[in-house]
Amino acid sequence: MNIKLATLTLTLATVLTPIFAHATTVRIACGSDSGDLCKKSATEWARKTGNEVEIVTTPNDSSALLALYQQILNSGSDKIDVFEIDMVWPGALASHFIDLRPYTNGVQAQHFASLIANDTVGGRLVAMPWFTDAGLLYYRKDLLDKYKLQPPTTWDELASSARKIQDAERKAGNDKMWGYVWQGRAYEGLSCNALEWVASYNGGTVVDAAGKVTIDNPGAVKALDMAAGWIGTITPQSVLNYGEEEARGVFQAGNAVYMRNWPYAWSLLQKNDSTVRDKVGVMPLPRGGANGRDAGTLGGWQLSVSRYSKNPKLAADLVTYMTSAEVQKMRAIQGSYNPTIPALYKDADIVKANPFMTALYTTFTTTVSRPSTVTSSRYNQVSSQFWNAVHDVLSGDQKAADALGDLQSSLNGLKSGNSWK
Repeated sequence: MNIKLATLTLTLATVLTPIFAHATTVRIACGSDSGDLCKKSATEWARKTGNEVEIVTTPNDSSALLALYQQILNSGSDKIDVFEIDMVWPGALASHFIDLRPYTNGVQAQHFASLIANDTVGGRLVAMPWFTDAGLLYYRKDLLDKYKLQPPTTWDELASSARKIQDAERKAGNDKMWGYVWQGRAYEGLSCNALEWVASYNGGTVVDAAGKVTIDNPGAVKALDMAAGWIGTITPQSVLNYGEEEARGVFQAGNAVYMRNWPYAWSLLQKNDSTVRDKVGVMPLPRGGANGRDAGTLGGWQLSVSRYSKNPKLAADLVTYMTSAEVQKMRAIQGSYNPTIPALYKDADIVKANPFMTALYTTFTTTVSRPSTVTSSRYNQVSSQFWNAVHDVLSGDQKAADALGDLQSSLNGLKSGNSWK
């Protein structure tokens, strides 16, 4: 993907009349999906410190964003001081970021230890956790009540109830109703969905913790066969082009019984103009049968400081503020972004705004992690091969057993001997 640096849109978040003689501008990259709250926090930091901030608006598509970041960082550009990065990127981008430990005064100890471990590469803290995620199942409480059905605990139960409600609602006049929507476009979001299906059937995580490629197994084949069977029955063919927002749009318009998405969707579904306001429940994703497991993919975003920044100390101060308990509480209440600080899951204001977060705290103990740490700088290649193979199965271009056999061979070819380094 050839994304030219010149196409970056620099949007001035706030221009403060410098009260202090040495006001400095710090530039922070924020995706447009989190732009308003990002801008709000960064602007508040600028007001408190007497500096200025600029928001660099970046693509929402994670694959396009990583390609853009790599181009910027590989050029040694100082046009961005603070980068918003996916939790699977520290290994690939670590060499371009400063060690934040000299600037944090130890506040990283407040965060989930697993996230700090994820953001520590070669003994260097190259990012600070900003918010965390896990894949969740959203469902229409009113429709399940109407048809006297319980929330599903297995994928088979989901498919059965989705089909029953979908068909009944279409018969009643809503010909746009679908049973289940999710993220099926060939991108990182599909890797997250597919990993959940595979892991729920005890099919592993594509590459195990020792670096062995494990994707060609009966559980994984069963999982992908199952998902392919949804297309055109309980899931629209167009899901093969859906990202998070496309799925949310269908669900929020009242045209889906179930939706897989991240926690951010909750606050949007509860807005005053939402068709499904007060009609939605949230729960862990289904298991792959009685012997399956809970398997929401662990996600989240972090903030890092470029080693090419001309103002690393100020940039690190901005990161420390943006990831603080104060800011994370605001983001949880106003945007349903999950905190990375365990103590905030007991905060009464957060729990009131997001009742599901109390239950989600325990969900983090059963999440499945993408194999980004073990595959290091090759993770993006691993994931892109995985999502393309899955997309071929969903599209009907390949059988699951054939696609996963080919994927196993291809991924083994990516390794340097027995190592991913």
